[in-house]
Amino acid sequence: MNITKEQVLEALKNVEDPDLKKDLVTLGMIKDLEVIGKNVDFTVVLTTPACPMKEMIHKACVNAVLHYIDEEAIVNVKMSSNVTARKNSGPMLPNVKNIIGVASGKGGVGKSTVASNLALALVKLGASVGLVDADIYGPSQTIMFDVMDATPMSKEIDGVSKMMPIESFGVKLLSIGFFVDTAQALVWRGPMASKAVVQLFQEAHWGELDYMIIDLPPGTGDIHLSLVGAVPLNGVVIVSTPQFVALADAKKGVGMFQLPSINVPVLGIVENMSYFSPPDEPEKRYYIFGKDGAKKLAEELEVPLLGEIPLVQSICEAGDSGKPAVLDYNTPQATAYMEMARKVAQQVSIQNAKEPIVKVADVKW
Repeated sequence: MNITKEQVLEALKNVEDPDLKKDLVTLGMIKDLEVIGKNVDFTVVLTTPACPMKEMIHKACVNAVLHYIDEEAIVNVKMSSNVTARKNSGPMLPNVKNIIGVASGKGGVGKSTVASNLALALVKLGASVGLVDADIYGPSQTIMFDVMDATPMSKEIDGVSKMMPIESFGVKLLSIGFFVDTAQALVWRGPMASKAVVQLFQEAHWGELDYMIIDLPPGTGDIHLSLVGAVPLNGVVIVSTPQFVALADAKKGVGMFQLPSINVPVLGIVENMSYFSPPDEPEKRYYIFGKDGAKKLAEELEVPLLGEIPLVQSICEAGDSGKPAVLDYNTPQATAYMEMARKVAQQVSIQNAKEPIVKVADVKW
């Protein structure tokens, strides 16, 4: 007997999205279903190209048709994606689907390195990505993307002059480093620094993006408050190293975003400089700064552990040379960054399903 579309849809109701906890048919993720005889073709539209469950969902769809309908069916499943978007309650960045802050409780933990590699990993996975270097007193993304000598141009958009981000490795980038002498200390009071950061969003033409990554300053202060009061964040990624002193400050950073007046979801924690593996003995791991510190903190705070990035000299060298480490294919560090990016995208999709409307924080301090 020939297979019908109705039979296929009924079978696929047995395949659940592991993150959203509903079946693919109910979620509207099955598209372009065609059935000719025993040939079954359809597309599964995931919520992000970085979905870490892609292969598992593909296999489950094929097995569902074979098990519930006909074991002789010829099943062709195409995997596509349409990044879920936050519903912005204000006019800021209407064409940017998701905005993710990368923060740390203290400096020196590799937050900017994580932010740059996260942005590039998402590009490698097929997403359109922008990066704002909001670390106003210590901008470093111009170095990490090898665009120190670039100057953003302006373009008239709907009668208004807008800054055009610089593009490097497929990432659209703006930084205060493009507009000040990076050899000189930036001596600005809090309100001036905060205004400069907000201008990177308000006065730029970002176009359509799946993800915007914001490299936030370390600590908690004026810039953070101004930003969450102006830009609707889907969530933040907290970066720490395994030491107790770094974890204590990371916990404070989490606490700031979880304040009722701010209420920005914490997507999870990334442990940077997690372990050292000698180049000639990659199977060995030495936990120089302690073991499982971020893992334990994530469990305590009930947030995901998004990644454990190894301590590798080439990560530093790659950032200094303007070619972030995730570009170096088939290395442990590139693999770690790609896995981290998949988990971040996964948490954004989950958050969008739980809280589809994203508001700016009601900060009156």
